[in-house]
Amino acid sequence: MTATGPGSGTHGSTAIRLTAPAPGWSIDADVVVVGSGVAGLTAALRCSAVGLRTVVVTKARLDDGSTRWAQGGIAAALGEGDTPEQHLDDTLVAGAGLCDPEAVRTLVTEGPAAVRRLIDTGARFDTEEGGDIALTREGGHHRRRIAHAGGDATGAEISRALVTAIRERAIRIIEHALVLDLLTDEDGRTSGITLHVMGEGQHDGVGAVHAPAVVLATGGMGQVFSATTNPSVSTGDGVALALRAGAEVSDLEFVQFHPTVLYLGPDSEGQQPLVSEAVRGEGAHLVDASGTRFMVGQHELAELAPRDIVAKGIMRRMQEQGADHMLLDARHFGAEMWEARFPTILAACRAHGIDPVTEPIPVAPAAHYASGGVRTDLHGRTTVPGLYACGEVACTGVHGANRLASNSLLEGLVFAERIAMTIATDRSGAAPVTGGRTAGAPDGGPAVPLLLPEARHEIQQIMTDGAGVLRSATSLDDAADALEALHLSAQHDAEESGKAAEPGVESWEATNLLLVSRVLVAAARERAETRGCHWREDHPDRDDTQWRRHIVVRLTPDRRLVVRRTATEALPPVSRIPSAVSRTSVTP
Repeated sequence: MTATGPGSGTHGSTAIRLTAPAPGWSIDADVVVVGSGVAGLTAALRCSAVGLRTVVVTKARLDDGSTRWAQGGIAAALGEGDTPEQHLDDTLVAGAGLCDPEAVRTLVTEGPAAVRRLIDTGARFDTEEGGDIALTREGGHHRRRIAHAGGDATGAEISRALVTAIRERAIRIIEHALVLDLLTDEDGRTSGITLHVMGEGQHDGVGAVHAPAVVLATGGMGQVFSATTNPSVSTGDGVALALRAGAEVSDLEFVQFHPTVLYLGPDSEGQQPLVSEAVRGEGAHLVDASGTRFMVGQHELAELAPRDIVAKGIMRRMQEQGADHMLLDARHFGAEMWEARFPTILAACRAHGIDPVTEPIPVAPAAHYASGGVRTDLHGRTTVPGLYACGEVACTGVHGANRLASNSLLEGLVFAERIAMTIATDRSGAAPVTGGRTAGAPDGGPAVPLLLPEARHEIQQIMTDGAGVLRSATSLDDAADALEALHLSAQHDAEESGKAAEPGVESWEATNLLLVSRVLVAAARERAETRGCHWREDHPDRDDTQWRRHIVVRLTPDRRLVVRRTATEALPPVSRIPSAVSRTSVTP
């Protein structure tokens, strides 16, 4: 892998780009993986293992991905009496009619072996006295199939094991780097990425990694909302990059709000402490201020219903009683169980003045997981040749309208392995890429006007008010208008007033948040029904006749959003995706 100067090698282009300086450095690779959660690190390990020169780009430190925040565990049919077929059934039910059955079958059948390979990599899961993996239940699961580590520190253990393996293989890592845009060659194939490294080090400022394969594993976009369980780096960068590159995204309206997030008051913003679903899986009860278990009778699984049902149950009870939170009561666990099974949650609660051993925990829903994302086939291929996606940034068809608890880590694991095998096959005999046109090149595509950093807070408030747990035509129209005003203001500042935002991390993040917010709202306006974690107050019923289909969005070179519906059944493979026919065009 050699370092080269700016502008070297063959030239390529970007369809639409962020305003950024020209790259001042570049390196070459066979594959660049963007993201360092379970999906990104697994893809990097498997690509490296088959001899591909691999570079990992991560926005913070290598072990700072969203994976390490995962508490509950990883779902797989590992227990006695459990089968992939039962796991498939639970996943399809949770997905509310929009899962791709073939994708789900791939997940549940390949999942157990993938978990065992993760264990071989070094991950240590909690075990029973006899040595078998300890399994628990979470919402939507009819069996105990959730493997966990450190009680409630599963993500941290998986991250530790993968990071250790990455370092042992001496895979090249670029930390503190915000990915900017995709590079493509004259034929429209991927030829690398541009990125900005924050701070001094081996590389600094804007640069490029030239590679014929790019794997997006950038995680979620929870920061579009005021309160979320996502870390501050989850600003939808991967989805925004893919859109600017011409890729399609699907199901972005289905944002899962975790039902039980520690309630810290009406003015609390940013990343909020998660109270894992596994707490309910072990027998905690949701109650209102009077102590009534309000989920009993609403679903056969009560507190362990799929997350969208529990979140809606909590919101309804809050509306009925004029309350700003409900309570999760697990006092009957006792101190010993809390300390052994949920030490992380116990510490977080106590840090905020709440002791779950002696009092119920105040909880409320908060933005948690994007069930949709960059549209892929079963091998992680997107609609842009050479661009792959896995993990939360991707829409594989597994989650449908609502993710089943603890399927996310498994999805990242399974589809990352598939991507590595596909890249190895697709790259056999292909010539290496040694250059590409950078996003800063004069003919590298039109530049997107940047937002001022302070727009981030405004976007979050717009999205929380208009496109949060409860949505309606009025709230979504208001959100769309407000987001449009922000976009036009940025365009005016860039073109006429001379007050354009300066290129930089905060401006790039705000601009990415605006784009993914616009797409989310466009999809939510289109879907005139309630399904899964998309809740329309003005259309309270599920409508399989009209809406058992996916909403796919792409960005045109002149920055219009083109929205269309797919057929009523599963998404076809990317190779068979028809040319997009516009149903709804939103002109920015």
